[in-house]
Amino acid sequence: MNDISLEEVRSVAKEAYIYGFPMVVNYKTMYMYAVNPESPEYKGGFNVLKNEARVYTPEDKAVVTPNSDTPYGMGWFDLRTEPFVIQVPEMEPERFYQVQLVDLYTHNYAYISTVATGNQSGKYLLAGPGWQGDVPADISAVIPSETSLIFMAVRTQLFNPGDLGRVKEIQQAFKLEPLSAYAGTPAPPAAPTIAFPDWVEGSQFDARAFNYIDFMMELTERHPNEAAMYARFAQIGLGIGEGFDIDKVSPETREVLEASIKDGFAAMEGVIAKLITDPLSSAKVFGTREFLTQTALDFGLDKLWLLRMTGAHLGLYGNSGAEALYPTYQTDADGEPLSANENNYTLTFPKGKFPPVKAFWSLTMYDGKTQLLVDNPLDRYLLNSPMMDQFSLNEDGSLTLVIQRDHPGAAQESNWLPAPDGPFYLTLRLYGPEEQVLAGNWQHPPVRKV
Repeated sequence: MNDISLEEVRSVAKEAYIYGFPMVVNYKTMYMYAVNPESPEYKGGFNVLKNEARVYTPEDKAVVTPNSDTPYGMGWFDLRTEPFVIQVPEMEPERFYQVQLVDLYTHNYAYISTVATGNQSGKYLLAGPGWQGDVPADISAVIPSETSLIFMAVRTQLFNPGDLGRVKEIQQAFKLEPLSAYAGTPAPPAAPTIAFPDWVEGSQFDARAFNYIDFMMELTERHPNEAAMYARFAQIGLGIGEGFDIDKVSPETREVLEASIKDGFAAMEGVIAKLITDPLSSAKVFGTREFLTQTALDFGLDKLWLLRMTGAHLGLYGNSGAEALYPTYQTDADGEPLSANENNYTLTFPKGKFPPVKAFWSLTMYDGKTQLLVDNPLDRYLLNSPMMDQFSLNEDGSLTLVIQRDHPGAAQESNWLPAPDGPFYLTLRLYGPEEQVLAGNWQHPPVRKV
């Protein structure tokens, strides 16, 4: 860093932080799920799909804005030596399921799902970058990844509490094995052991993030379009193969790096300010590299990194738009921030104007401070379309959902979504959105103060 001014260090570091932030929070999840056996979120190491026949609760803290609609299967997979084959069971026509594949950059690089491939059974080969080999004849498709380590999230729709046994059967019917085991051929030599650094919570928000950005830059395969960027990052010691240690930089440089973090977040908040009133905003921050690149240009950005950072911050592992949309409520109909220690609210769907989806919709409550689910006496974290038979409809056939901190009374309990004692936000999840939603021709109703 001695060859450039502190002003230049700040500029390059801001760019590096925006670029690397998604990779850092992705590393946090990888460390908790697959690296650290002492983590309460540990899933069993790499190359294991850990299924949980339950939905998320406030005790799940690894991922912000978590989905509590669909029991999950999750796992990190190492494709450095050979591909993996995933066998997907046949689903009932009415059940939504999804295998989401995410690379180290947090791109949703592919899906196997109700929307993408249908509910029939299939066998898919998951290959790392540059893999070339013989593909078994019964493989439905080869799905290549840009990085050798990938994250997999399997979601299976739960219709009601009594459906949990069937969901568990489906989860157990997913099968994953290395290509050599599937094909009955000798396994290749094991890949070198990776020296994963310990994760320190909070590092994603200060200059310690650069330690992890450097590590992830070395762990990923460099995209050819980013050679010039990597050369700039090398000016501040990132990605040069020597390891970056924030504790070894001068106090003056560390102060500049801390300032660059604030610069990066300010840039991201500018994007959020533009997206906050856009019902299709989630469709613009999650997707493939190619999709985000084009969307960034449409958004007036020359690179995809700010969109990728925004998605990772607001809802890591959010779905691509064709799979699911997430209109989010941060304010009420008057433009005021949502806060349940000051107000009660309602949200009304007029008769015949429920969210147009191929699968189902849900409205989930999140604490505005923690971005996690809200603990409440009913253990109710969302209201969704599978609960329609339980809701109390208005005389005109419309549905009014009650959103407040305190119990609204027995007559309204079925429609009550409990809120925290303070700021909150809501996410309306639309699984398998219809074309009119994707085209922006359906508007979600506002949240109104009572």
